[in-house]
Amino acid sequence: MNGPEEVQDWISKAETDYKAALDLARRRKDPLPEVVCFHCQQCAEKYLKAFLISRKVPFPKVHDLIALKNLCVAKDGAFELIHDLLDSLEGYDVAIRYPGEVATAEDAREAIATMKEIRRFVRAMLGN
Repeated sequence: MNGPEEVQDWISKAETDYKAALDLARRRKDPLPEVVCFHCQQCAEKYLKAFLISRKVPFPKVHDLIALKNLCVAKDGAFELIHDLLDSLEGYDVAIRYPGEVATAEDAREAIATMKEIRRFVRAMLGN
């Protein structure tokens, strides 16, 4: 499968992470900023992969947003515009889920804002 259905599947998964990040960010009691940041990174990653699939570009199984962005740039140079946004979410992939890595409430707020911008950008590139 490598067509519109697969693109929609990736968008659906990205939207699940989007909603999870927003819901978790609203928690006032026992906040979970690391989990919010993780879902923000995952949303961005899945949107990039949806774009790549829409352009029939194979990609490795990685969480590296910059590597994925570089593949997107090969199809549309406009993806360079979100380099700094993507870079700010690096480190919130798997590493944030293990001891030694910490995210603050401010990190989570910034990650939410960044995720929203990336989501808007990629959805526009996808025509959504």
